Amino acid sequence: MAREIICTDAAPSAIGTYSQAVKVGDTVYLSGQIPLDPATMALVDGGMEAQVVRVFENLQAVARAAGGGLEDVVKLNVYLTDLQHFPTVNEVMGRYFEEPYPARAVVEVAALPRGAAVEMDAIMHLE
Repeated sequence: MAREIICTDAAPSAIGTYSQAVKVGDTVYLSGQIPLDPATMALVDGGMEAQVVRVFENLQAVARAAGGGLEDVVKLNVYLTDLQHFPTVNEVMGRYFEEPYPARAVVEVAALPRGAAVEMDAIMHLE
């Protein structure tokens, strides 16, 4: 099956050797997004809530470029440098997702690229 590379200027460009997303058939694998402003490639200001919002906005931009949206996400992985931010992730996630929610994992990690406090990647299925 052919792979289609997804790329959009509405999300931060890759900061390494990876694509923003790869589409194979009806499945789209969205690479990890950290809270970078796509225009400046700098971390957003404003604390944890602002970082989580920016990550969802970045994921949404890539999902749209692939022909879907966050409503098509079937699996979401969240990486936090401090699990104390778990309630903030839940609150902000509720602004972007409705039931039925995607499957999800949240794990604490020692560090993330560019000093980010949160990173998320996702798998999306298109009908």
